[in-house]
Amino acid sequence: MRRFLPILVALSVSLSAAQTALAQENPLAASEAAAQSAAQPDPKTEQASHKISDMLTRKFGVAREKAQTIAAAVMSSASKYSLPPALLLAIISIESRFKETARGPNNATGLMQVVPSAHKKLVRNVDLTDPEDNIETGSAILHGYVKSAQGDVDAALKNYGGSRAYAEKVSLRVKTFEPAASADAASAGGQ
Repeated sequence: MRRFLPILVALSVSLSAAQTALAQENPLAASEAAAQSAAQPDPKTEQASHKISDMLTRKFGVAREKAQTIAAAVMSSASKYSLPPALLLAIISIESRFKETARGPNNATGLMQVVPSAHKKLVRNVDLTDPEDNIETGSAILHGYVKSAQGDVDAALKNYGGSRAYAEKVSLRVKTFEPAASADAASAGGQ
């Protein structure tokens, strides 16, 4: 998996770059396409979100409504920041065990254990105990690390968690979430 994460991120970054170029060429068409995409949820994404929610409830004992909120936030942030949903879920499972009120060293808060003092601009007017806000903020931070590491997810994870051991632990944990978090696996599972 570790070999494929940089490829996935590179493909996602390339797709984002192409979308940005399209938006610069024809802002109105790009805006209309984005609005249409937002208005019509992707069935594969919805199916993956349901599988994630079911997995969180069944395997991790997360209450159904909370699991649905977390799954939707993960899918939204994964799409927005071109990150694999399984990667975000692995980080959340390690950082907080899916507890939105988790507190850690340096006042790390919430599901993705965002450290407010390290990310002052990103956490202004953000409730880090709100799953959607926390996952959005944590994903933005991780995305920034991936960009600064030129797509090297292992280096980004090392920056996010502070050590190579953390990066390895997350990379291993990703495998737990891949079956539920993959939109392709979700569509194959429903047939």
